[in-house]
Amino acid sequence: MKLDHMVVLVRSLEASLPWYDALLGLIGFRKTRNHVWTSDDGLSVDLKQAKAATSEYERYAPGLNHLGFTAPDEAALDAVRDGMEQAGFEVPHKQYFDGETATFFRDPDGIRVEVTVYS
Repeated sequence: MKLDHMVVLVRSLEASLPWYDALLGLIGFRKTRNHVWTSDDGLSVDLKQAKAATSEYERYAPGLNHLGFTAPDEAALDAVRDGMEQAGFEVPHKQYFDGETATFFRDPDGIRVEVTVYS
């Protein structure tokens, strides 16, 4: 079985939609319906409004820790980084691990979205 979709609850659709629209477009997703983006292999990401008075995102709390996407090479990772910067969003430094180069972007609620190149 393959992963079909992910639903991400956000504090503010108004703040989060431009961020996800920029990032998901840069990594190959296309907007297929209101608040939904789909990749060429059929994986969908759906943004929904979180209920008021819920707790803030915490790294080790229950819930989504991060979404991870694979870039084919470092040039593709750099294109995503450049595109997010041009769209006016904060771009963290690259992180280097054993055989991996990654950037962990943070959405307006602090949820991390990783884009990694594996060597």
